[in-house]
Amino acid sequence: MPKLRQISTLFFPVALLLIVTSAAVSSVVMAATTEKPDEELRDLLVKTIGEADSFEDRFDAEVWLLDMSTRLKSRMPDDNKRLELLKNIHYEANKVGLAPELVLAVINVESNFNRWAISSAGAQGLMQIMPFWLKEIPQAGDNLFNARTNLRFGCTILKHYLQREKGDFQRALARYNGSLGKVWYPNRVFDTLRKRWFRSR
Repeated sequence: MPKLRQISTLFFPVALLLIVTSAAVSSVVMAATTEKPDEELRDLLVKTIGEADSFEDRFDAEVWLLDMSTRLKSRMPDDNKRLELLKNIHYEANKVGLAPELVLAVINVESNFNRWAISSAGAQGLMQIMPFWLKEIPQAGDNLFNARTNLRFGCTILKHYLQREKGDFQRALARYNGSLGKVWYPNRVFDTLRKRWFRSR
């Protein structure tokens, strides 16, 4: 199995590297897409960037949000919902020290970004959290279909397993999925991470 690269390093597509000298949302939007700039989306980006408090600076927020928004659009066409979700993913992942791209890959595999998803075992929401966790961590929220609550549970649980497995992402992901000792689930997450949510320089 290929080794997972440093999980905290962000890899951006070449198109985004070409726009690093620009700090304006409008120019980022035009450089990243061949479509005519959408005024409504531009306004939403400005608003979201202003509210995003887990980024080091405004430009980091612009680049990451636009890049991931472009990748997620086919699964979440609604600009408002998509940007709100990405902002929350970035916040909750960073809060516990996980790479947001890893969380995106887990969500992609677990629910394909359907916050109403329910597994055959009863796991719920974006990161497929089992309802018994509501009793274990009551202060985190009581509705696993609420995106922010689900992300908080999922990121906290995954980080706990990562610490428990001493930084071994394969074992931590397998434990998260309930398939410890097997590699199919972590391999699927790694594959999704590599193909969709990470890009080589």
